[in-house]
Amino acid sequence: MTDKRMIRDWDRFYKETEVEGMAWFHDSIDPDLEEALDRLGVTGGRALDVGTGPGTQAVAMAERGLSVTATDLSESAVQKAHLRATDSGVEIDFRVDNILSSTLGEFYDLIFDRGCFHGIDPDKREEYIERVIALLSPDGLLFLKCFSDLEPRQEGPFHFSPDDIKRYFGKEFTIVSIKQTVYHGTLEPLPKALFCVLRRK
Repeated sequence: MTDKRMIRDWDRFYKETEVEGMAWFHDSIDPDLEEALDRLGVTGGRALDVGTGPGTQAVAMAERGLSVTATDLSESAVQKAHLRATDSGVEIDFRVDNILSSTLGEFYDLIFDRGCFHGIDPDKREEYIERVIALLSPDGLLFLKCFSDLEPRQEGPFHFSPDDIKRYFGKEFTIVSIKQTVYHGTLEPLPKALFCVLRRK
């Protein structure tokens, strides 16, 4: 699928679908993100929410005092997420941006990816990692949530094992932790997931 077609398809999806019914919709902060922020003592800094979708996690990070930029390749997603942030009373820098060809020029202390990487085709994953490295400050953190290879559903995004994560990210990142968890959303049962904390070397 070409990038233009993918962007068009995602934009149509967000334009025609209520975000509250999307499989990945979770109204409050992702519990794994919350636990990681608390454990690492992250109380401020610049954060990038990649593939923000409904914007719930961007709002949650802003409410915790982080300065948040949130991106999605769908303009309709960004518009809906902006409305959610306005209703929540927080300021977020929303932008239409594709991580694989990102035009962002800033550096971020942390990047949160809750479902972007696991949707990227294998031949594009190295491009993703290169762009993330270019956006992360030295010693910056990548919080990555993706489907686990323990998830029995075959439809949907790609599935990953801890060894897969180490293979893809181990050269450029220190693997702080990888844990088996669930992907909080609207599916029942909740899909099995990995939550990874990676620090840029």
